[in-house]
Amino acid sequence: MATSVKDCLDGKEAYGRGLMPAPARPVIETRYGQMFPVLEPAEVDRLHRFGERRAYRAGERLVTTGEVSPGMFVVLRGEVAITQHNPLGREEAIVTHGPGSFMGELTQLSGRPSLVDAQALKDVETIVIPPAKLREVLVAEADLGERIMRALILRRVGLIESGLAGPLIVGHAGDGNVLRLAGFLARNGHPHHTLDPDQDSCARTLVERFSVDASTLPIVLCPNGQMLRNPTEPEVARCLGLVRAVDPSKVYDVAIIGAGPAGLAAAVYAASEGLAVMVLDCRAFGGQAGASARIENYMGFPTGIAGMALMARAYTQAEKFGAEMAIPDEVVRLRCLPPGDGARFELGLATDERVKTRAVVIASGAQYRRLDVPNLADFEAASVHYWASPLEAKLCTGQEVALVGAGNSAGQAIVYLAGQVAKVWVLVRGPDLQASMSRYLVDRIGALPNVEVLTGTEVTALEGRGGTLQAVRCRQPSGEETRRPIQHLFLFIGADPNTRWLSASDVALDDKGFVRTGGELGNGHRPLETSRPGIFAIGDVRAGSVKRVAAAVGEGAQVVAALHAYLAADPRRSHG
Repeated sequence: MATSVKDCLDGKEAYGRGLMPAPARPVIETRYGQMFPVLEPAEVDRLHRFGERRAYRAGERLVTTGEVSPGMFVVLRGEVAITQHNPLGREEAIVTHGPGSFMGELTQLSGRPSLVDAQALKDVETIVIPPAKLREVLVAEADLGERIMRALILRRVGLIESGLAGPLIVGHAGDGNVLRLAGFLARNGHPHHTLDPDQDSCARTLVERFSVDASTLPIVLCPNGQMLRNPTEPEVARCLGLVRAVDPSKVYDVAIIGAGPAGLAAAVYAASEGLAVMVLDCRAFGGQAGASARIENYMGFPTGIAGMALMARAYTQAEKFGAEMAIPDEVVRLRCLPPGDGARFELGLATDERVKTRAVVIASGAQYRRLDVPNLADFEAASVHYWASPLEAKLCTGQEVALVGAGNSAGQAIVYLAGQVAKVWVLVRGPDLQASMSRYLVDRIGALPNVEVLTGTEVTALEGRGGTLQAVRCRQPSGEETRRPIQHLFLFIGADPNTRWLSASDVALDDKGFVRTGGELGNGHRPLETSRPGIFAIGDVRAGSVKRVAAAVGEGAQVVAALHAYLAADPRRSHG
């Protein structure tokens, strides 16, 4: 039976047939009490000083999907229904809040557009706590703040699990642009869902309804009703309200360039100590660590933790203390300002906006190295991958894949992929894995029956058509060349420093492009300070750094002490 536009807009087709299956035990079932706690009257009383009373009549909308909410609502009287609303027009009930309940999720920390609708079922009286005051609650009311923060995080997890909230991506499952957009949203912890017109009649109906030519797929339907045709990541981010216009009059104490482990750690410590912090990243928070399937040698997590989970906690923690996030916003230049300006540095963004700051922390990390084969770019969108996440694993289920690399990131990816695919061929140029990989990973890989390690092996050519990889050619130590039918290739061959944007800044680099700091520059330089006073470098981008998550976090904490010393001596810092 044909699918009508009405069925699609009512959400009866794609979701009614289970094309977006929910997890076996979703978080809303397993942790309902923590997601939706009811506060005691004494706890509600403690929240009065952070907000203001507002009343709403029965039927009145308190929050609308795609619009900025005034803050977190604490219900004093009445009932409020919370529903999910997606671009197809479907609404699904989540919870009904009564007296003592509070409404909100992680968007309330930063004042970004809401992911849910809220409507009064009866006359309602509430306390509305705006984002800045909500952050004060989380700091000032430790025990209560912990319960609220846990609920906000779990509610976001629930929205991601539901597969209904957020924007809708319509495009072919193997299309590199679909993977690019879905990967961008997943790396930023934003709910989204996808429909494939090759497999789903509702998706085909939507394509016809909006007169979309196949060459312009994918399209993205935002919760605010706007449709984007094969957009860039920044275009999607602005449609969703993830990034906002930079205030050209504001001067920050420190701007942190890069939101990996080092940058996020610096943001957490600097913001928690009262500095005005801006964090910028051109793609997503988490850096390379965020793409790790599991980190098992980070202190305090004996059972391991997914890189995305660790980095999402750090991101939320930085926002809790008031750090402003501009992601994705790419910094393309750095220049010093003349004496007399309230700021010392200006960052130029790809959007032509400018950020003024008294100090800069460079935490821009590294860029993935690429194989030296002539047609690599033809397959990078859909068949060649630089990280192994559930998105990539889903594409490879039941297949044989190849992975090039022998470091810890490669080891973590091998272990993860082995549980998802038929076989992993590991291609290593060196004689073994031990020289560059932690022993626990080497032992684990050795015990996996569907992993085969080929040492002394190099990729010589890639074969395929239409952007789809069909085979990988390799040369073995004997000089013999072999051909394997592989559709997905994972590259974990290291990274180069992301410092090209510093070319006109006079910040000293070493011969490999890493930023030189501290003692490397001679006497008189603060720890982690570059050749330009007031500019610091931390993490993988810094010359001599230890390429470990824990080391990056340590440098992020350490640099804040140097920042305080620098700012205390800077006469341009405002103390008002």
